[in-house]
Amino acid sequence: MGRWNLAIVVGVPGVGKTSLCKAASTSLGYHYINYGEMMLEIAKQQETASNLGGIFKLPLDLQYNIWRETAVNIAGFKDVLVDLHGLDKSGEGYLISLPVEILKPDIIILIESSYEQIISRRINDPERTRPVQDWKSLKEEMELLKISMAVCSVLLNSCFVILENDVFDESLSALKIYL
Repeated sequence: MGRWNLAIVVGVPGVGKTSLCKAASTSLGYHYINYGEMMLEIAKQQETASNLGGIFKLPLDLQYNIWRETAVNIAGFKDVLVDLHGLDKSGEGYLISLPVEILKPDIIILIESSYEQIISRRINDPERTRPVQDWKSLKEEMELLKISMAVCSVLLNSCFVILENDVFDESLSALKIYL
């Protein structure tokens, strides 16, 4: 069992947060939840989407309902490690995907990595097809995520940590220390 009841790990797609979260939760006794996967389970039950891409093609009010129901479900867990982007880009602009009105994390951990490593992970991930962004747009997304999560941590009175994921084993050891 971890020392935090609710730990949130955020980062852009391809930064390595899912691999780190799965490994850390297993060894520390956290219940691991991937926010997107839980959203997809709810969408499938509601028969509104059959894949993650389908969720993000739904009207924003339906996306919001799925997102909110996911947060309400997570709020019922104890000793949970939640993996989510933290910030998503839509046709409307950037949206903070951490449901601060429902979830009050004890700690928010932002995972960062170099552009080259993120793009390499996106290209080489056999489980998902991910966009390859140019450096400028990825840097913008990472900076906005950092600012957004820092603000969320202040508003929620949560600890906030930035963790570089350059070498997996070293990053996993550091994540375990924070958790």
